[in-house]
Amino acid sequence: MDRFEGRTAFITGGARGIGLGIARAFAKVGVKLALVDIDEAALATAKAELAKATAVETLVLDVRDRAAYARVADETEARLGPVSILCNNAGVAGGQHVTRLSYEYWDWVIGINLNGVINGIQTFLPRMLKRSGGGHIVNTASGAGLAATSAGILYSTSKFAVVGLSETLRLELQPFQIGVSVLCPGPVNTRIIANSRATQPDAPSIDQTREAAMAQANAFLAAGTDPNEVGEMVLAAVRADQLYIHTDRLVAGLIESRTKALLAALPPVR
Repeated sequence: MDRFEGRTAFITGGARGIGLGIARAFAKVGVKLALVDIDEAALATAKAELAKATAVETLVLDVRDRAAYARVADETEARLGPVSILCNNAGVAGGQHVTRLSYEYWDWVIGINLNGVINGIQTFLPRMLKRSGGGHIVNTASGAGLAATSAGILYSTSKFAVVGLSETLRLELQPFQIGVSVLCPGPVNTRIIANSRATQPDAPSIDQTREAAMAQANAFLAAGTDPNEVGEMVLAAVRADQLYIHTDRLVAGLIESRTKALLAALPPVR
């Protein structure tokens, strides 16, 4: 994408963390911003900051709610003009140990991390295609979507799906001048663990083992990349029409091992 000024970006999970970092990067180059999130107070704070640099609209949205998504999309485009940059960034971390899985937990993680991405694409892609003006879609996955890690089965399943979705979507959208990038961050200094806990199915009852695990996860994230740096990486990737966006090399060895295992399992050449 060679022109940013005057375009409109729609960013889910845009009030905090990586989403806010992305919004700050786009604001610097004159992109109008539609920030959506479930945290109304955080949205107000983000708008107060970013409105000094560009036009900003904020709307409360649970990305699992398709009817609300369509309404918010209509409101956004009525106020800011056509959305040509879509950042499906809203997500949750955490979940349950494999011995304590439940349908409720599957629905929570998949509903937000995967279906939220699908809902964003299905809401805005037909509009982008109809206008024939190009655009770009950024889907937030994770390094845990490229190789199995200790992030847990729920989280990894959702993020692997987002990577596969993004790779295929990019192939299918090439004729339409709509780029696709997939953000696969390692640790980023955000409050995603605490924010996720507020919406998870059994938020009031967290056992001591999980409390310790969450404390360890928080420390791991706190030492990670600054969200504003991630935002600049996303901006650069959209500018260059780059598929994969990595924030570090922590999963390099795991990706290499996985690739070798996949290749080794193929039938021999005849």
